[in-house]
Amino acid sequence: GEAAETDLLLDFLNSLEKVKQNEVLKIRENVEILDSDIELVKKAYALINSSDTKNPNVLENKLLDHMNQLESAYFSMRASMQCSGTDKAGRTDTDVLGNRERVPWAPDQSDPTKPATRLEMLFDGICKLARVSKFELCGLLKNGEMLNSNKVICSLCFDRDEDYIASAGVEKQIKVFEIGSFLDGDVDIQYPSLEMSNESKISCISWNSYIRSHLVSSDFDGLVQMWDVNSGQRFTRHKEHQNRVWSVDFSRVDPMKFASGGDDCSVRLWSANEKNSVGVIWNRATVCCVQFSAYSSNLLAFGSVDHNIYLYDLRHTRIPWCTLAGHGHTVSYVRFLDSETVVSASLDNTLKLWDLNKTNLQGLSTNACDLTFSGHTNERNFVGMAVCDGYIATGSETNEVYTYYKSLPMPIVTHKLECFDTMQGDDAANGVEHFVSSVCWRTKSQMLVAANSGGHINVLRMV
Repeated sequence: GEAAETDLLLDFLNSLEKVKQNEVLKIRENVEILDSDIELVKKAYALINSSDTKNPNVLENKLLDHMNQLESAYFSMRASMQCSGTDKAGRTDTDVLGNRERVPWAPDQSDPTKPATRLEMLFDGICKLARVSKFELCGLLKNGEMLNSNKVICSLCFDRDEDYIASAGVEKQIKVFEIGSFLDGDVDIQYPSLEMSNESKISCISWNSYIRSHLVSSDFDGLVQMWDVNSGQRFTRHKEHQNRVWSVDFSRVDPMKFASGGDDCSVRLWSANEKNSVGVIWNRATVCCVQFSAYSSNLLAFGSVDHNIYLYDLRHTRIPWCTLAGHGHTVSYVRFLDSETVVSASLDNTLKLWDLNKTNLQGLSTNACDLTFSGHTNERNFVGMAVCDGYIATGSETNEVYTYYKSLPMPIVTHKLECFDTMQGDDAANGVEHFVSSVCWRTKSQMLVAANSGGHINVLRMV
């Protein structure tokens, strides 16, 4: 009996020793990786003199506040780099990602140079986290003084030159504001310079990237309509969807193309010169968002109630080019971060970053997700999402804007929207709880416009 117990104790101690030896080996491996990266950074930045005027202690404290998440992101990235040679799906049809047919009127949408390595992307993100401190309020866009309590703004969109921004939502109006006065540094209040009325609640708007006065809308009655902002009139109405249309988007590569998707489980492809749609893609569930790639003539993405994101090569619409799977709820938004990367938002409280080079043609591409972003609250409403130069902004049901950077899983800056109505007083004081319902970047100045369910629109600048 005693011999058996002794053997049992020895087995336990030997097993525990092996576990701890493996932990020591892992720590040594991690220290070696850190040493090599420290030398890499020292060499890369040896000739750069820091001219940052911010207090280095403040920057260090901000990094320390996020140390656990940064550590996890760093070693996760390092592990993925070691196995990156084995996770490629080996697709031969990736030409669609950057295939730009010659369109004489198309604006330049060249893909910005991507960092050479994932390590550089992570280091870039850490620098962004340290340097970005907050959003400051530049101004307010006033929707009017109506007592209607339901003022949800569903969509915000800049014009081609980013001089004007349009808003639309459940008030059944498209309102256009001039943005230039917010650039002089003073907090300003702007009222609409133009209002265009619709018969139904508007779900989405998209401005043409070539014909500056043209704007397309989708609404709850199933209509897709084109508006002329110069005259303030609509000039085409397309009624093919059988139910509410959730999303509409103009192509940036071919500004004569636009697409719409909705409750009838269809994505409709349109040409500005044609009365009827020029193509239909059928899905098995409601389509919540559509987005053209800004880097390809033929690539379209859409998100669905079935939790998936679908990408289609518009030259071959019988089956998806890929299906991205990993969200746990409805996909509310999808955006192209660059020619090979998309970001999606879902009612599962997360955003996800997808590498299109890791997708496969057959079945679900479950291994293409490179990063999951979390911190904001999003379980019931469409809260908006927008991307700009690696920054990803999204709304939250806490009436806050969360901004992430493409290589970090946690937000780098958050901001609670100002909510004040001159007729009704402070909404927060009156017990009204709003959620952010739309966000839009002004790419020229890293300015973010954010709107909420109370009809309040804040113009913010990241500093």
